[in-house]
Amino acid sequence: QVTLVESGGGLVQAGGSLRLSCAASGSIFSIGTMGWHRQAPGEQRELVASVRVGGTTNYSDSVKGRFTISRDNTKNTVYLQMSSLKPEDTAVYYCNAICDRRMYWGQGTQVTVSS
Repeated sequence: QVTLVESGGGLVQAGGSLRLSCAASGSIFSIGTMGWHRQAPGEQRELVASVRVGGTTNYSDSVKGRFTISRDNTKNTVYLQMSSLKPEDTAVYYCNAICDRRMYWGQGTQVTVSS
């Protein structure tokens, strides 16, 4: 079994920044694409960003230019650097990863942007 654990969520003022981290642990031979989704109350879960093992990235149009996804393959960790945050970014952010051709999800971390 693989476990993904997110960290770095919290409360931030509009225009501020947060950095989310997600570390994968367990018996893992290979990790493929890793990414972040978010879900606000009453809304559908949506893709925020993803990064393939070789570094190719994909972003939602709503976060392009503000968010940066990256990964450290030596640490089995994916990051989401969020800048110029807006109230509309408020949501629970979920890490996900493909490990040994199976998809896993983290428990989620709350990001709240005030004002």
